[in-house]
Amino acid sequence: MTHIAPTPPRMRSWLFAPGDSEKKMGKAIAGSADIALLDLEDSVSPENKAAARAMVAEVIATADNRARLWVRINPVSSADCIADLAAILPSRPGGVFLPKAEGAADITRLHHYLTALEAANGIPQGHTLIAALVTETAAAMFKTGDYAGDYPGRERLVAMSWGAEDLSSALGAREQRGSDGEYSHTYEMARSLCLIGASAAGVAAIETVQPEFRDLDALAERARRVRAQGFRGMLAIHPAQVDPINAAFTPSAEELAHARAVVQAFAEHPGAGVVALDGAMLDRPHLALAQRLLAEAGEK
Repeated sequence: MTHIAPTPPRMRSWLFAPGDSEKKMGKAIAGSADIALLDLEDSVSPENKAAARAMVAEVIATADNRARLWVRINPVSSADCIADLAAILPSRPGGVFLPKAEGAADITRLHHYLTALEAANGIPQGHTLIAALVTETAAAMFKTGDYAGDYPGRERLVAMSWGAEDLSSALGAREQRGSDGEYSHTYEMARSLCLIGASAAGVAAIETVQPEFRDLDALAERARRVRAQGFRGMLAIHPAQVDPINAAFTPSAEELAHARAVVQAFAEHPGAGVVALDGAMLDRPHLALAQRLLAEAGEK
């Protein structure tokens, strides 16, 4: 069977919707999120998981743009993971979101499951992409650099994200943030390890959720800040969060104009290591950043 490497969709906003709520899934799919993330893990109780699998599979099968419909499955070490994949793969979701990932071995294990189910359902090999939540257990924190290696399934991995809630539960921590509302050291470290690991692996780093879904100003500020740090998108738990996230992760006209000017300045001085632009000296890392920005905006 032919192996393909599908082009990932835009990944600015990932909106969770409980897999046992047809209404909420419908809203997520009809909205402006780049990825509607239908959840079979934390938002679905154990007794509702079987019904949720059937509902998610039906919703995906009847949707128009299935490439932007992803499913958060249960951890790869659980029996629920196999049941999730067997139910949803025939509907051809764009990808799966793997929680509690603990290194490249989990990606490989998931890849083998996906490969078998793609073959069984006449789906081109490699069609189903993977994103991984990489800081939700204590062991996972030591594995964030593993994803950059050469291993089976590596080609499916397109994004890495992090989470504070499951990590704090694993640690027995009673709080994640200080009095100023900012994450404490352990969780800032988790965020940084995710960002660095994603960069090493050459995949998109995705910021975690903001539970205070009514404070859209704080959300927009946080999204702008983490984008400046290198993140490429953000998870959302409410439809109202999607537009501020999309806006924060969309390059402005001014940013694009500056990036084009940087590229042009180096083009006019082929072989130069440093060029002058608007009174500033720019070197090759500035060129790489400008080229990356333009590529993300769909410009060559």
